[in-house]
Amino acid sequence: MSEPMTALKGASDTSGIATVTELGPRGMITLRGDLTAKPVVKAAVAAGGVTLPERGHCATEGKGGIAWMSPDELLILCDYATVSDRIADLHSKLAKHHALAVNVSDARAVFQVTGPYAREVIAKLAPVDMHPDQFNGTMFRRTRIAQVPAAFWMPDGDTVQIICFRSVAQYVFDVLNMAAQDGSEVGVF
Repeated sequence: MSEPMTALKGASDTSGIATVTELGPRGMITLRGDLTAKPVVKAAVAAGGVTLPERGHCATEGKGGIAWMSPDELLILCDYATVSDRIADLHSKLAKHHALAVNVSDARAVFQVTGPYAREVIAKLAPVDMHPDQFNGTMFRRTRIAQVPAAFWMPDGDTVQIICFRSVAQYVFDVLNMAAQDGSEVGVF
């Protein structure tokens, strides 16, 4: 069996006001169903290893987690090596319920922007108010970064993790680096 490979093979740039890094393979499962149904919630919580987040938020712990994507969709995060087992478990637990669980790990790329200017980097590219009073804690946002679909959250005050389609990974990496160019700090946050 071959080893998983990310779109940019772990590319990283530390030359700017923030460090931009493509993270290693991450397990991701799209779960669609009635998020008010107890069996769906129970199965999601078991797969993600965390409590179900409220609307517009995510809950993460280590490589595990759950992100709220829409009223009928969750993104379950896990170790890449455990995706198949977690999907099999979801299918087993939800066999009698209208739900869909799909492995989207290889269709996505995950980036991390770190440093005291991480918020500014994202604010230059996404139509989201990144002020700490407006975007903080467990908030999760599906949006666009430089006109391509993406989603992001902040595991801490100086770190943003971004998920995008694998097909636009190089573009996202490049625009993140452009927004993080040395000397481009604005000093807003």
